[in-house]
Amino acid sequence: MICIPTEIPQELCAIDDELKAIYHSKDSFCIWVFQNRADRNRFMDATAGMDKENRVAYYAELFE
Repeated sequence: MICIPTEIPQELCAIDDELKAIYHSKDSFCIWVFQNRADRNRFMDATAGMDKENRVAYYAELFE
């Protein structure tokens, strides 16, 4: 396991893990938050293999 210490806002920690999707690259990590598990799973299935830019665009189009 690799652990990178950082400050995570308590509001984000309080959200059920099944409503969050996490992505990382060499220079950043992103946490997307969803209203329900079905949306989170749909996002994960649809964005498998996408890079960060495409995932951000997909989330913005369908979930914002």
